[in-house]
Amino acid sequence: MRIEPLPSDLVKGDRVHRSIYLDEQVFRDELERIFYTTWVYVGHESEVRQVGDYKTTYIGLQPVIVARHDDNQIYVMFNRCTHRAATVCQEHSGNAKVFRCEYHGWLFRNNGELLQPTLGSGYDERDFSKSDFTLGRAPRVDVYRGMIFASLAPEGPSLREHLGKAADYIDLAFDIAPDGNVHLSAGRQLYSYAGNWKLQCENGVDGYHTNFVHKSFLEVTGIPALMGLFSASSTGRAGDLGGGHGLLDSRAGLRPMAAMSLETAAGKRALDALTERLGDRDRAEYVLMSGGTNGFNLLVFPNVLMIAHQIRVVHPRTVHSTDVEMYPYLLGGASAEQNAARLRTHEEFYGAAGGGGPDDVEMFRRVFEGLSAKGVPAVEWLHFSRGLRRTVVEDGGEFGNATDEHPQRGFYRQWLRMMEAS
Repeated sequence: MRIEPLPSDLVKGDRVHRSIYLDEQVFRDELERIFYTTWVYVGHESEVRQVGDYKTTYIGLQPVIVARHDDNQIYVMFNRCTHRAATVCQEHSGNAKVFRCEYHGWLFRNNGELLQPTLGSGYDERDFSKSDFTLGRAPRVDVYRGMIFASLAPEGPSLREHLGKAADYIDLAFDIAPDGNVHLSAGRQLYSYAGNWKLQCENGVDGYHTNFVHKSFLEVTGIPALMGLFSASSTGRAGDLGGGHGLLDSRAGLRPMAAMSLETAAGKRALDALTERLGDRDRAEYVLMSGGTNGFNLLVFPNVLMIAHQIRVVHPRTVHSTDVEMYPYLLGGASAEQNAARLRTHEEFYGAAGGGGPDDVEMFRRVFEGLSAKGVPAVEWLHFSRGLRRTVVEDGGEFGNATDEHPQRGFYRQWLRMMEAS
């Protein structure tokens, strides 16, 4: 008989047990208790801008379609025929008024309503009602600053309540766009790794690894100050924003360069234009000095990250395999040259041949291999104790040095809450 440990046996304040990355039952519980109850990012409004636009994605392991219907509403539907369960949409994105199940030919509108079953004379109205066969829908869908979230729980905290302090940083990232909007029209990058989904979530707001894993890239840049952003004496900070959301904030170290940029003619024009749009010069200066997500990495629990010029979505596939999608986002109202420069910067570090992204995937592989070691106390736990006793409470969160592990401890506090919720 399998003896099941409690989640509180596996996650302590400063460490987690190796089994949370390896155990099949833990993985299944994460899907049921986290992904299928909380708000999960499923796309951006710019991906379904026109009536008929759709994209396919996942909530946990469950395939869904995100589509804009004739009523201009966004629907999140299970990609699963209500007849015999085959997926009804095979493409990642496109535009369609209907989805057709190729198994038996059933047609569904892009809001999920069944148009008709094929060979309809075989269905008697005493046994069959079309309304009973609408594609399953996520009971709650909401949007924040163009980011579409869905929840499979019919009741619970609102999206705004779920986002909490993370919403402030989403605002800060998107306010830098000249017209206040961003769009995901540059396509996506997809990679997979052998390892648990939580490794990517931990890593995205981890300033401790940067000077080691990405040392060669930082040295090639020829900018010594970049190493200082993630040193023990860094002026940056790492924080737990509450609700499992985490922040790696490098803005203090980048402030001198940002200030110099604002003194240029182009910087002054940008400040004037943003002041006019926001109606607040102090806010406009704060936004431009922050540099969007050039200045910070944000983790929105459970599985979406905003890093540099991208929205990164982490998809658990099995307990030991993960897919990651990266969507570079472009600034509405910016020039073609400015947005092209954003893409080139993204590719330089995060592209398939970039100077940083492949480094992290190699570390995930090494962690996955190392997790096979077991049987003695020294190899049973993974530790997140850096900065444990130098916490500063400010701005609605708990912060430490940029190399401290506050975001990871906050992530696992929320993980534990949800895993133990009745």
